[in-house]
Amino acid sequence: MDVAVKGLFWLLEAARESATFQQLVLVGGDASVGHFFYPRDVPLTEEHPHRAYPGCYALSKVLEEVMVEQAGIQYDLNVCCLRAPWIMEMDDFRYQLSFGDDVFGGPRWRDLVGAERADAYVADRTVPVMLDPGGLPVKRNFVHVEDLVDAIAAALDNPAARRETFNVCMDEPVDYGELAAYLAETRGLPSVRIPTPYHSVWLDNAKAKLVLGWRPRHDLARLVEESWTYERAPDDPRVIWYPG
Repeated sequence: MDVAVKGLFWLLEAARESATFQQLVLVGGDASVGHFFYPRDVPLTEEHPHRAYPGCYALSKVLEEVMVEQAGIQYDLNVCCLRAPWIMEMDDFRYQLSFGDDVFGGPRWRDLVGAERADAYVADRTVPVMLDPGGLPVKRNFVHVEDLVDAIAAALDNPAARRETFNVCMDEPVDYGELAAYLAETRGLPSVRIPTPYHSVWLDNAKAKLVLGWRPRHDLARLVEESWTYERAPDDPRVIWYPG
């Protein structure tokens, strides 16, 4: 809260007082609209209300977006928000599917199945298929860092971005069932269905495509191929900054 909320407040104050300020672009997060914690029956556009899930992280994401929006209203600042889901690069996507301690982000799959089963899944390279409460594969939103950078470039010095919020994500969320089928076809990997309390969410990126002229270049296949074929340099070991 000190960094995300208080820090952003002082950053906005500096922008307000600056004689040379030009633009502030906030990279927000889909935690501000609930991520996959709440059931949704329509794609989420920028018009949907904020809806934080429990915890200070999601609340901070809501407050960030509101503070930037209100600073634009209060002081006519040139601000915009690029609302991104989980940002992937290098071999991140591969490791978010790991049943090992090297899992990137959440869920922490081994905690859902137990250590013994998880170790067996690691041994045979099993892929988890996240299921919603109804037993259907979850659709989850991602964006590759290169596509996010393209969106930032499209927003900078763009009058159409002034005081606007844009969903910046892949054209379609990743369907864990389709993901498992693709990995089985291309790499012969087995999969296992994992019940979870999470729900499918489809972020709608039409506004960013229409207003900014932005297009994401990564789909499911490209996200998988770039992650599974990525080779790290000897002096670039993988570090799990936030397991789970």
